[in-house]
Amino acid sequence: MTTIGLIGAGHIGSQLARVAITQGYDVVISNSRGPETLSDLVAELGPKARAATAVEAAEAADIAVVTVPLKNYTQVPVEPLAGKIVIDTNNYYFERDGRIPALDEGTTTVSGMLQEHLPTSRVVKGFNNIMSGDITTDGTPAGTPNRRALPIASDFPEAAEFLIDFLDKAGFDAVDASPLSESWRFERDRPAYVSRQNVAELEANLAKAPRTV
Repeated sequence: MTTIGLIGAGHIGSQLARVAITQGYDVVISNSRGPETLSDLVAELGPKARAATAVEAAEAADIAVVTVPLKNYTQVPVEPLAGKIVIDTNNYYFERDGRIPALDEGTTTVSGMLQEHLPTSRVVKGFNNIMSGDITTDGTPAGTPNRRALPIASDFPEAAEFLIDFLDKAGFDAVDASPLSESWRFERDRPAYVSRQNVAELEANLAKAPRTV
């Protein structure tokens, strides 16, 4: 069975762990405070989940999720994620992360920074523009009118395809905004950020996004 390793177990990470379990994956989940702090979440998730360190989660992962504060992205293990698809949910909040001039100036993207940190991984951005509580409550079956759509972006078609399928099973349409250099279009404060949108609305908002805000 495919294992999803989560590096980060906050609001988004814990919700994605629930979605992954529902889809039949094994889950290895980690945070910065140690596996023992995740006992309640693991108990809720059941026998297909276990807690570990970030390195252990990365090593166990067939697919990884990085969902940590952006200021901590350089602490994500590199070698254990070599060659693996890595879903990046991160956002830039300067109030928390400190000012990052390259992001302020629009010369890079949040996920571009993670891809640079993980040069042999296949990063795909997703789940950054939805409130965590909506991940397990707002999904609907494929074909539902006005189904919610979420954007993704990657430089690797196989990573994009995986996340599109994962989203569909979680109850969401996907709009592919690849390559990764275009992922700024659904970063914080852009029109595609957070608000509920169907495919047509999301495509329109991605197209009209300003480069800097």
